[in-house]
Amino acid sequence: MLAWLWERLQRQAREAEKQMPKHAVTLTDVAQLAGVSRSAVSRAFTPGASVAESTRHRVLEAAAKLGYRPNAIARTLATRRSRTIAIVVSYLRNQFYPLFVEQSSQLLKKYGYHVLLFVSDGHETAKPEVDELVMEMMQHQVDGIILASVTLSSALAKSCQMAGVPVVMFNRVAPVPGVHTVASDNVAGGRLAARALIEGGFERIAYIAGLEDSSTNRDREQGFRDELRKHGRRVFARAVGHYNFEQAAQAARELFVGTDVPDALFVANDHMAFAVLDTLRNELGLRVPDDVAVIGFDNVPQAAWGGYRLTTVEQDLELMTEAAVSILINQLSNGDDTVRQVITPVRLITRETTPKPGTVRQRVRSSGARGHTRDKARP
Repeated sequence: MLAWLWERLQRQAREAEKQMPKHAVTLTDVAQLAGVSRSAVSRAFTPGASVAESTRHRVLEAAAKLGYRPNAIARTLATRRSRTIAIVVSYLRNQFYPLFVEQSSQLLKKYGYHVLLFVSDGHETAKPEVDELVMEMMQHQVDGIILASVTLSSALAKSCQMAGVPVVMFNRVAPVPGVHTVASDNVAGGRLAARALIEGGFERIAYIAGLEDSSTNRDREQGFRDELRKHGRRVFARAVGHYNFEQAAQAARELFVGTDVPDALFVANDHMAFAVLDTLRNELGLRVPDDVAVIGFDNVPQAAWGGYRLTTVEQDLELMTEAAVSILINQLSNGDDTVRQVITPVRLITRETTPKPGTVRQRVRSSGARGHTRDKARP
């Protein structure tokens, strides 16, 4: 039985060897064996290209017999397209960005593009570092770039545009002529946070900022201050967390030195808010939201975890990602370079770090060093 099987396998191998050319297998070899044109073979190996399923099957079968593998480098040289999109981020510790990379990669794949990820250290703002990153991306012949970097966006966008590569700035707004931008309504988000804390009866409302020179921090703080001012309030105290976990924890410690401390915090993103919550509860022994309320920004999945249950302003990541990819694909496929500035809506997600809607906070005295609070239903 084994001898018969071995003889059969040997016979099949000899037949396959007869069909295989003695030289390196080319696209022409596959076309001849499949009985189709070279262009049909090319389309069969191009994701999203128009080709009959029966033709694709014949091409793939012929390629398998010949041991053919598409040459991406050769295709790039022939078409001057690498089918590769560069995504630039500053860091991946904030879960908002890994989710964006995942969603954008899946969406770009549907259009036949691959993603090349560049992670900067978040501090490469000098021209030599920007030029070096641009040169690296150009060496990979990327077709387009999505910039989701906090500090690099403006300078890098300008350099990439000068190199003739389409650019979309994601979660950033910057005055770079001719560059597409996609961001959420950060000003409105800041207003939502302030309004929720005012309506909750909080009086000493503080802000923990992200990076001072980032558009996200600037716009969120502007909306926050505008809404407080509208109600005759001001920011009680302010500290800077630089969108960094450890620095946000230190910012919380600084705000709670002494007896005259905040009773509510708006934190510029969820990543920092998690550090703030850990510090308030585990180091300072404060109850959230009884002693102090906390609102974040982003609504990353961890915000809903039982250990945090963070009230936060939600950015519509799926809508933002679809907009960024759609703009880029439209320019690459149709040559449409009309500059687009997309602003997506936000909404407040209320969880357990703020009082329930419809309750107002009332401070009462206690025998301890700190006062405590009681939530009272609105009449």
